[in-house]
This record gives sequence, C-alpha cells and structure tokens, in this order.
Amino acid sequence: MTYVLPAWYPALRRPTIIERTGQQRISVIVPARNEEANIRPVLELALPYADELLVLDGHSRDATRDIAAALGARVILDSGQGKGAAIRQGIQEASGDILVFIDADGSHDPHDIPALVNPICQGLADHVSGSRMLGGSDELHATLHQGMRLLGSQVITLSINYTQNVRLTDCQNGFRAIRRDVALALDLRENITTIEQEMVIKTVRRGYHLIEVPTHEYVRANGVSNFRVKDVAPRYVTSWLYYLFLWRPPRRQARRVGA
Repeated sequence: MTYVLPAWYPALRRPTIIERTGQQRISVIVPARNEEANIRPVLELALPYADELLVLDGHSRDATRDIAAALGARVILDSGQGKGAAIRQGIQEASGDILVFIDADGSHDPHDIPALVNPICQGLADHVSGSRMLGGSDELHATLHQGMRLLGSQVITLSINYTQNVRLTDCQNGFRAIRRDVALALDLRENITTIEQEMVIKTVRRGYHLIEVPTHEYVRANGVSNFRVKDVAPRYVTSWLYYLFLWRPPRRQARRVGA
C-alpha cells in the first residue's frame, strides 16, 4: 500500500539545535491509534530531538505499534479512555525533565520541537504551547465543521484572556512542551482532547509561566480524523467553565520562572 507523506517531509532542513543549559532530558510523547500510515515520518524526525521517544498506543488494530518499536520508541498501551488519559499516562511514564507532546497524524512538524523546548531549557518558560493562530492552519477554515471548531476555540481563548489577564491565541493545540514537574503538579483529569484547554487554564491559574510560539497545523496526510465537534462539545463547555471559574488552584504559590 502506498501512503502520502506529510507536507513537511522529507527532512531537507538541518535540525535546529536544542539549546540546553544543563542536563535536561527531553521526552517526546506521541499518542497514537491506528496511525500506521502517518506515524513513521513523525517519529523519524522527532527522534533527533528526543532522549526518550514514547508512544502511547490506543490499542491500534494496524501496524502502529510495530512501526514505532522498530524506530526505537518505547511503546505503551494506553487505558483506552481517550487522548487525555493517554497524555496523563505518558506524563507518569516519561523519564524526561521536559515533555513534548506531538500528534501522530502528521499535522505537526517535528522541526518545530526546538522552538517549543528552547524557552524551557533557557529558563524563560514553564510551558510552551504551539499556536495555530500565529503559525497558520490548513484545518480551521475550509468547512462548516472547521469553522465551528475555530469559533468555539476562540470563545474559550478570549474568556481565558479576559479573566486571567493574559494574551493567548490558541488554547487547544495538541503541540506543546512542558516541564514534567509542572505537568505533574497540574493534576490533570480530562480523558479526551479537552486536556489541552485544561493544561492551559491550570498552568495560568497556578501561576506558571506559559508562552506561545508559532507552529503550523497541516492536514493529515492519510486517513480521516474521528474528531466530531457535536460528540465532544458538551464536555468542552463543561470543562472550560469548571476549570476557569469553579476549580480552585492549591493555595501553595507555584514557582515562577526566574524566581
């Protein structure tokens, strides 16, 4: 079977150097389910940036696990509860000081990993989120379904900005890096893709330093996404309202960058 390669492949550019100031280890975490057509180039190009390559497999029925293992990734079966649960499991399993989350479908360019990691290595941030609003997206503007996703995301992002006195542009992108100790302290609970906005809201409300860098979102090269707004919209609204307005951060003040 012939598969289409992602738009950012092949890797003709030299990898950008990760500017480590100490002995920080980097774990690249890839949640995946039935992504045999897409995962190989993602892992190949993420590997040079990773001290540990960790694939959380959602009980794939194709060759996803075999491909990941052949490329040197540590493969762990997730709990089957969803992407959020897989991310929480990855945080617990990872050995790195800095965690990078990247999707397995080819929508994120692994060349952007240094841009996410370097501010953390240099002590300038605790959590760095890729922004599709700053870097562009091929998946947010063409259809009614995509327009609904964009509208919902912008409403949630604006509410975070105006209640928390921050200026973010994208609170639901799955491409991000975070200090592992911070990720553990956030005590994440979401089982599905709502974990992205939970991570952003809790980071801001706990007093950790979150910044954004431009990252482009590409259309998946092969297959069709199972994400449907109507299926998850109620949980997005419930999660957003709870973590932004009802959830109370622990009293202990978080260590801020530079403190």
